[in-house]
Amino acid sequence: MSFLSPGRIWLIAANTFLEAVRQKFFNSLLLIAIALVASSTFFQQFDFGTSELKFIADFGFGALFFFGSILAITATTQLFFNEIENRTALTMLAKPVHKFDFLAGKLLGVQLLMLSFVLLISLVLAGMLYWRETVLMEQLDPEVFSGGRIIRYSDIFLFGFLQWLKFGLLGAMTLFVASFSNTSLYTIIVSFCVLIVCQLQYIARDAYADLEHGVGRLLVHGLGLIFPNFQLFNVGDQLLFTGEASLPAGTALQISLYAVVYITAFLLLAQLSFRRREI
Repeated sequence: MSFLSPGRIWLIAANTFLEAVRQKFFNSLLLIAIALVASSTFFQQFDFGTSELKFIADFGFGALFFFGSILAITATTQLFFNEIENRTALTMLAKPVHKFDFLAGKLLGVQLLMLSFVLLISLVLAGMLYWRETVLMEQLDPEVFSGGRIIRYSDIFLFGFLQWLKFGLLGAMTLFVASFSNTSLYTIIVSFCVLIVCQLQYIARDAYADLEHGVGRLLVHGLGLIFPNFQLFNVGDQLLFTGEASLPAGTALQISLYAVVYITAFLLLAQLSFRRREI
């Protein structure tokens, strides 16, 4: 039996995706996220001085990260443990299916789900920004828009693509935790703790950046290698507006490779842990 079979992985991924989109949790979370982004202009009154278009963009990017993170962790956990608890994983692995194929198929299925989520939220956000920018172009001084529209709409989807990679990385880490965990609740709690560490590790890096030696610096450096830095994906402030420099293609490629390397590493770790597990 081969270690890696694209056909088997795709079959498992397709079934995982279909199972995921039938779940009420996904549809409920998607509707809430779309409703929140679509109503972002009504939250403008809580803003403190940011321009309206910038506020809508930040609000949409924040909603994408918040709901996307919840969905990546819970969907990965739920779809993995459903196979274990319903004993369908045992039936599947009794056939010529390698455990790596099973894990890779599960992750790819969740990624297809996350791609649908990211695309829908990005489309709603782009629609909201286009509508408000059109209204402002009619109401404000023509000098403000003398150079045409000020939003680069393609950057919304570039940002969404980078967030999709980050969700894939989060899903791979969740799958690794699930590979040795006995309960879905434990997996979800640990995965959210890992998410916080990855999101905030730059604070520790900055705090110990001035130290040339010491245990603290070595510890932070080691943790920085183990846990990916999610701040690298938060490039929303460098995107969108024509008055600001666009994200260089080389930087976007480096971030993408960074995510792919970590996803592969965590998937291999999950396979090492899962192959010793009794189902």
